[in-house]
Amino acid sequence: MRIHQKALAVLAGAASLAALASGAAEAADLKIMFQGDPFEIAAIQGAASRFEAAHPGTKIELINTPHDAYNEKFGAMASTGNLPDIIQLDAPFLANYVWSGYLQPVTGLVEQALIDDMTPSNVSQGTYPPDKGLYAIGLTDSTVVLYGSRKQLEAAKIRIPTSVADAWTREEFEGALKTLSASSKWPIDLFRGYGTKTEWITYAYEPILESMGCDLINRTTWKSEGTLDDQTCVDAATMMQSWVKAGWVVPQSAGTNQFYAEGRPAALAWGGHWVYAEAKATMGDDLVAMPLPKFGQKSASPNGTWIFGINKASAEPKLAGEFVSFMLKDADYRKAYEEHTGFPGLKSFAAASPVYAAGGPMAVAFAQASESAVPRPPHPAYPTITLAFQQAMTDIFDGADPKDELSKAAKKIDADIEDNDGYAPFDGN
Repeated sequence: MRIHQKALAVLAGAASLAALASGAAEAADLKIMFQGDPFEIAAIQGAASRFEAAHPGTKIELINTPHDAYNEKFGAMASTGNLPDIIQLDAPFLANYVWSGYLQPVTGLVEQALIDDMTPSNVSQGTYPPDKGLYAIGLTDSTVVLYGSRKQLEAAKIRIPTSVADAWTREEFEGALKTLSASSKWPIDLFRGYGTKTEWITYAYEPILESMGCDLINRTTWKSEGTLDDQTCVDAATMMQSWVKAGWVVPQSAGTNQFYAEGRPAALAWGGHWVYAEAKATMGDDLVAMPLPKFGQKSASPNGTWIFGINKASAEPKLAGEFVSFMLKDADYRKAYEEHTGFPGLKSFAAASPVYAAGGPMAVAFAQASESAVPRPPHPAYPTITLAFQQAMTDIFDGADPKDELSKAAKKIDADIEDNDGYAPFDGN
């Protein structure tokens, strides 16, 4: 995952497949809607050009949409029945897309060898729970690790964990924050600077709840009340709030680079895998990547990023699958992500990476993908789930009562599900 934009509120109802069919491509054999950083735009443009060269007569139209406008544009295209053949989507919204009738399974369309090459967390981010079908695939996945300054940790005689099984306990983590507070302006950067217009809060902080034994919603009954506002979740939110109150957390107003900024104001960083490249360039061998702490009985880490699905109403599903397969195997496409330390979603991509392969500086990050990754709730109501939780945690960090805020969030989530008749026929059991 990179930082994701605000939830897709326009996906509240099912789209008409007949309407989607009426929006079939006119001038191009394939239309692809995507987003990304400049290197990603260049990577997909290059793959499309090479695919066209290898398939004379085939034309690909690329529809690049910036992060901040992606969901709005997607909603507008869906409402007019003008969705493209290949749709890039943020993984936690997959259940909403499938329930709304936008996607078809990629199994049988994308090469099976690529599907067999997917990591467990890549499979989970592309799977729709009710039918266990795989509806999307990507070269990459994502995770969050605990970065640290090796020099500062060693100077403070703080243990440096090297595996998921070896992760700090809650006591060790909070003890480290207290110790480091004597020498650091802020012991840890939680990247609050990303704000509430991104997916960061839900993506990065939900694993803390998961590790302590609670969740945003009950994944059997699909009710949030009694789960998100349960005492365990309240304790988790209160714990995070206490870090802010103690002055241990970089404030939102300080921006998003206080860990590797000049002077190292923060000794630790709760950061996405994408932080590694910039931090490494600044810190060199002082940078160390550690697993996320185990706050309760189990370890938990996030996963999910932008992946590719095929429109259920596409007139060229086979060709769409051929392009996705071609792109994911394309050497130059892979090289672009390798150069930007893309988090591997394919085992072959990980094995070829000097960063994520065994013994590499981010090997522990890749280990989390199979040992502790937990997808965000795969429910059609996810747009509401994430917005409600983001607002609750923002207010809690700002001093609001954790119980009250989590209760309000749980009520919003359940009300949305009730208003949509349970998102029938969704059944994630």
